[in-house]
Amino acid sequence: MAKVKITKGKFNGMNAVADAHGVIAAVAIDQRGSLQKSITKAKGSEATGADLSEFKVLVSELLTPYASAILLDPEYGLEAVKHRAKNAGVFLAYEKTGYDATVKGRLPDLLPEWSVRRLIAAGADVIKILLYYDPDDDPGTNTIKHAFIERVGAECRAYDMPFFLEPICYSDAIGDEKSIAFAKVKPDKVTKYMQEFSQPQYGVDVLKVEVPINMRFVQGALANPDGQVAYTREQAKEAFRTAAAATTVPFIYLSAGVTDEVFRETLELAAEAGTPFSGVLCGRATWQDGIPEFGKGGAAAFSGWLKTQGVQNVQALNAVLAKGAKPWWDFYGGKANIEVV
Repeated sequence: MAKVKITKGKFNGMNAVADAHGVIAAVAIDQRGSLQKSITKAKGSEATGADLSEFKVLVSELLTPYASAILLDPEYGLEAVKHRAKNAGVFLAYEKTGYDATVKGRLPDLLPEWSVRRLIAAGADVIKILLYYDPDDDPGTNTIKHAFIERVGAECRAYDMPFFLEPICYSDAIGDEKSIAFAKVKPDKVTKYMQEFSQPQYGVDVLKVEVPINMRFVQGALANPDGQVAYTREQAKEAFRTAAAATTVPFIYLSAGVTDEVFRETLELAAEAGTPFSGVLCGRATWQDGIPEFGKGGAAAFSGWLKTQGVQNVQALNAVLAKGAKPWWDFYGGKANIEVV
């Protein structure tokens, strides 16, 4: 294999968010609107910006000693950057949360007060963008999204910063992304976007992707409570392998809001399939069950939950990663095959 050239800034940034073995075991807490709604529900009154900031500080302080990095947002997460463990790198989100539902196509937008330069100054080791993307959507819509990602990629390249892209697939034709109908088309959509965004014009260094199946519809899975099947276990493993083969850049998996147990079962299946994933950015699966504690008992109650159940969740995930995840540099033939320029 010919040597792969990676610039010094990108190489150092990637290693800052990975552990000593090159595996990314990161906690994600860049949720904004959805987190505010969840805390509001748990409190029984409107969650404030101060509530969101405090929640993120506690997650950062108590879980990053067991993680390689933390993903935060610059709107409510900057105080949490200061409270992370020394070993933990920092991802900062650059996109606005959600999308304008009155405009067709779930179009992306950047936080208007921020730039890559400003995110670096705020402590970022890596820039992250979330993009809603249907590879089978109207070509005009997808052209807008392709150009958007090219611009962000160019900005990251100019500042020599790693760019992690998180595409989330959907289908307006099907609607419910939790349905069995969507589960059947998901492997193809994930495979197509992994192929699309590993092209060099986008400047993406690592893809943060959904698993290409819905564990809820895998035959015999613990996550399948009623026997509805979209894929056999072998078909699910083949979906993992097909999607992985479509990309030319390293990739990690996101938890996509499933429970901790379901995410672990999913990663075990990915490992069984021999998928060369380089770790995870795991958010809600790690901390979402602590929201009621925060809502009812405040910081003290949530801290107690994080120190026990939260830490257990991270450590259980780390055990699965130790068995299944591959160092990010193995994607390029190993560390020795990378020439830092």
